[in-house]
Amino acid sequence: MKLSLSIIFFLLPLCILAQDSLSTHYKIYSSSKQKIVTLDEIAADMNKADVLFFGEEHNDSTGHYLEQAMFKKLADKYPGTVALSMEMFETDCQIPLNEYLAGFIREKNFITEARAWKNYKDYRPMIELAKANHIPVTAANAPARYVNMTNRLGLTSLQQLDATGKAFLPPLPIDTATGIYYDKFVEVMGGHEAVNKSKVFQAQNLWDATMGYNIAKTYKAHHGFKIFQVNGGFHSEEKLGTAAQLKKYAPNIRILNIAAYADDNFANPDWSKFTAKGDYIILTDPKLPKTF
Repeated sequence: MKLSLSIIFFLLPLCILAQDSLSTHYKIYSSSKQKIVTLDEIAADMNKADVLFFGEEHNDSTGHYLEQAMFKKLADKYPGTVALSMEMFETDCQIPLNEYLAGFIREKNFITEARAWKNYKDYRPMIELAKANHIPVTAANAPARYVNMTNRLGLTSLQQLDATGKAFLPPLPIDTATGIYYDKFVEVMGGHEAVNKSKVFQAQNLWDATMGYNIAKTYKAHHGFKIFQVNGGFHSEEKLGTAAQLKKYAPNIRILNIAAYADDNFANPDWSKFTAKGDYIILTDPKLPKTF
């Protein structure tokens, strides 16, 4: 026991040093004020909101560290009234997710049965925090098989599913977004021709609608809770995509969003690029390794 304690006390300063060192490689900004803010300030701002989106870059480990820290801040400030919702788990994996959170199954089985992402280690701290504090976690994303089905056959094909399959999806039919979101998607995908050759934009809308619907279900099932939604940045920047779909299912829900990016000028941002992206902008040093 003494040896174990000695090791812990030896390693603790190293952990603190690592976190302090990381703090020089990111900045957190308020978009409206264009000034640096803290995670504590964002948590305080959630007094007037119901959902906080964290739009990440999936391979940015600094962003993952900060979303873990943000979730911890929310859990500490709003004990017993916080929920987590994640793109990283699909709706048909809700049962093994719940079973792991309840302590019924081993982590090894959970990772397999819930089809955890290959970089699950980046999300594990949030799941473990939720497990330790009995925080509900929503598997928010559409099952990959139905996303693939939509990409090949279109959204209307989902009507052919039986009741069991449809239960994993939002109410059908699903609207396809137009306007700004479509234009952004076309730009990312390389032009109208690339998008129109497939039904990839319809598949994108299935992702968004499913996540929006499941956030709305969590909001209605847990009155007064603060929901922390983690997803890829494109799904929620400018409060389009998933955020816009959420407003269809829960029109009165109040949303704040964080948009996180790796950027060479993280300490001196070009606000023409970021102002409209989120209520808060997190910029990280792209020179850091992508894994801790």
